[in-house]
Amino acid sequence: MQGRDLREQLTAFLARNERALVDFRRDLHMHPELAFAEHRTTQRLAERLRAAGLAPKRLPQGTGLICDIGSEDGPTIALRGDIDALPLTDEKDVAYRSTVPGAAHACGHDVHTTVLLATGLFLAQQARAGALPGRVRLIFQPAEELPGGAREVIDAGGLDGVDRIFALHADPRLLVGQVGLRTGPITAACDQVLVRLSGEGGHTARPHLTADLVYALGKIVTELPAALSRRVDPRAGFSLVWGRVSAGSAPNAIPDDGVVEGTVRCLDDDAWHAAPDLIEELVDSVATAYGATAEVDYRRGVPPTINEDSSVQILRDACDQVLGSDAAASTPQSLGGEDFAWYLEHVPGALARLGTHSPSSAAPMLDLHRGTFDVDERAIGVGVQVMAASALTGLWECARTGSGDQIEDAALA
Repeated sequence: MQGRDLREQLTAFLARNERALVDFRRDLHMHPELAFAEHRTTQRLAERLRAAGLAPKRLPQGTGLICDIGSEDGPTIALRGDIDALPLTDEKDVAYRSTVPGAAHACGHDVHTTVLLATGLFLAQQARAGALPGRVRLIFQPAEELPGGAREVIDAGGLDGVDRIFALHADPRLLVGQVGLRTGPITAACDQVLVRLSGEGGHTARPHLTADLVYALGKIVTELPAALSRRVDPRAGFSLVWGRVSAGSAPNAIPDDGVVEGTVRCLDDDAWHAAPDLIEELVDSVATAYGATAEVDYRRGVPPTINEDSSVQILRDACDQVLGSDAAASTPQSLGGEDFAWYLEHVPGALARLGTHSPSSAAPMLDLHRGTFDVDERAIGVGVQVMAASALTGLWECARTGSGDQIEDAALA
């Protein structure tokens, strides 16, 4: 089943289920749950999947699900939807506003979850009709915002036997009906680094008898990004930005310790893997010059999300089939982090951006990670069409070429 037949079947499916899908999304929106606490969401999903004759399996840590559809004899395409919310207040004046104080679906994960559920229900129909040439694995992932959920899925065997993986992320910069595609890095690695300096403190009248921690911290703040700009290939998109500096409590006393903390973002996988050792080396060189002792706490977040070219082409072909040739749009890189990147360290795949902005010229731009964020709910149907068509196109492509071998696992940093 390709082309017009697939488009017609998806149109009919969505016409029958559109109201139920909007209601499901709004229910999730009203009951957001934070990372690794998505118990109600997980239960609601499990109920809907079981009602469709599927057998979802809960992840070992208690939230999130994996659900296989179809035969193990052919290739396997995985589709991921993240299910957690953000720890912020919902500021919208709508009937489906969050009922949970301090929690809101302000990043579109309620849409991602609803899209994946509906895609699974549609593909289950295709499997019963014998129109699924292989297996599709639905991954309802917890804790994308923490992050950590992707690695929980991987550790639980969620990628075992998977040949390709796809995901969508809501994008308020794109109109409903548009899908943003990009080959190569689409989002950045995002890590945190904390530098603690210690040394002899004393009176500001006699800085030469101290390590002058505040001055040394200032050098770390200014010289580390400058040195990195000369030690890292500029094409890597490497960025170190400080967000917190703390030292001392009196204007005439040099403290004996202080900290500076910030984020490291990077679009290149090799540069990301090398970053901790390089930053520690540069911090030590600056601190030593001022007689201070440096301690670097480098905390891994996520790698860069690097879309594989064949997987992007599958997404493009899927968009052409079900949405038309004008739906796929080029999308820019972002220095935001996305833990879908962990999956791409193991298997080829791609992340696409799902337009959620209303075509109405009067509609305000509602940005991600803000309490006012909302979507044009017509994006749900678009997402279902893209995900279903991508899964089927990926299976057909693997069946046609016999390219069912996974790429060799890369070591997690």
